This record gives sequence, structure tokens and C-alpha cells, in this order.
Amino acid sequence: MACDINELKHVPLFALLDDDEAAVLASQVELKRFAPRQRIYKTGDTTGQAYVMISGRVRVTTVDEDHQEVVVDEPGHGEFFGFASMLEKTPHQTDAIALEETACLEVSRDDIAVLLQRKPLAGMDMLTVLGKQFHASQRLVRVRANRHPNEVIEGEATFGERIADKVAQFGGSWTFIILFAVVATLYTTTNVILGKSGWDPYPFILLNLFLSTLAAIQAPVIMMSQNRQDTKDRLRGELDYDVNRRAASDIQGLSRKLNLLGEKIGDIEDLLRKR
Repeated sequence: MACDINELKHVPLFALLDDDEAAVLASQVELKRFAPRQRIYKTGDTTGQAYVMISGRVRVTTVDEDHQEVVVDEPGHGEFFGFASMLEKTPHQTDAIALEETACLEVSRDDIAVLLQRKPLAGMDMLTVLGKQFHASQRLVRVRANRHPNEVIEGEATFGERIADKVAQFGGSWTFIILFAVVATLYTTTNVILGKSGWDPYPFILLNLFLSTLAAIQAPVIMMSQNRQDTKDRLRGELDYDVNRRAASDIQGLSRKLNLLGEKIGDIEDLLRKR
């Protein structure tokens, strides 16, 4: 089915084309309609076609290393899918299936080539739009890229915060407790033996002053380290939430597929009964 020039105006990639350029492209591309659950293309197809969403719903999926289906995209109105494979002349790396009655523009590399041959300046318009989308994708990746919380915090830690972690780690160990007990015992024993000639006779006022100063310094340092640990725990919680949300989405997807399989089996049973 021929494409309406007005449909192209709603496609971001072709939004900057003038009427003549849009007319050339409209004469090349076709409007395709797909039934619910109809496969548009599958992984490995070498048809070299890309599609633009006009109406309906499409789900683009792939299979990860764990052989789990992962939803890559659910393109909205005017958005491309299968575009990279079309430009590179490579097999599709994803599966695309219509979830309901869907209409898409089918675009091939030859369609784009004809447009550029007749209207060379149209290439600059499309490159401008692609550049904007590329920058938007970069921002999205920077925002959504997940790193290990410990790596994030350690990378942003200042020199003082690293010292605080070391002090808290040493101050909360048996090494510190045993060393402190040995030093305190030697200190008090030596001054008791020396009696009045000792540098800090009983009741060990100098030792008490030293311990008070140590506690006054150690407490805020340990609190700094605890605040950093709280930040790590919060980041871990956020990552766990994202993982759990994705797991819930995967489970819902499996349930949806099981329900569809049940419906299909029911339809087959009805057909067999009629026969």
C-alpha cells in the first residue's frame, strides 16, 4: 500500500524533509499492516527492511546469554525499529512482533538511496535528526548505566574519607583492642612501679587526657565512615530494587505467554471438537 506524505511528517527522522523530498520518499516506501501476534521479522532475517511505527503496538526482543527473552524496545508512533540492520545490510539481531493490529512503514536501504540520489540535501536533514537522537541516547546511557556501588563510592572518595575508612577498620578490629590493652597495661604498670618518680603517677591523669582526646577524634572519624557505608547500602538497595522490578516484569511476561499458550490450546481444542 502506498504511503501518505502526511505520515512521513510524523516520523522524527523525516520531520525536516520539505514537501518535494517527502513526496519522493513516499513514492518509495510502503505501508504494511500486521495482525495481532504476527511476526514482523525474526533474528537472522536478511530482508534488509526497517519499519516505522504508525499505529498499534510492537515489541522488539532478543535473547541474552542466559537464554532469557529480553524486551529491547516497544517503539512509539513515528519511531524506527530494525534500522541498524537495514543500514548495515546485516541480519536482524532482534525479533519484532505485533501485539495488536499494527500499521508500519516499510523502509529499505534502496528507498533511502533513491531519496538521496534525487534530493541530496535530504541527507543533511536526516543526519541532523540522527545526531540529536544519538546525543539523547548517550545521555540515557550515562544516566541508566549501572556500576557497582562500591566502585562508584571508591572512585569519588576523597583522601580524608579514605583515611576515615582505614581508621574505622582498624579501630573496630581485635588488633586494636589487643594492642590498646597491652599498651595501657604497660603504661599503668610502669607508672605504678616508678611511684612518685613516674611521669604519670596514679590516678594517671595524662593517660585519661590522652584517651579522652583519642575518643574525641575517633568518634567523628568513625561516623564519617559509617555515613559512607550508609550510602553504599542505599545504592545497593536501589540496585536490588531495579533487579527485582526487572524480575517481576520477566515473570509477568512469562505468565502472559502461558496465558496466550493456554488460549491457543483452547482454540485448537475447539477446532478439533468441531471436526
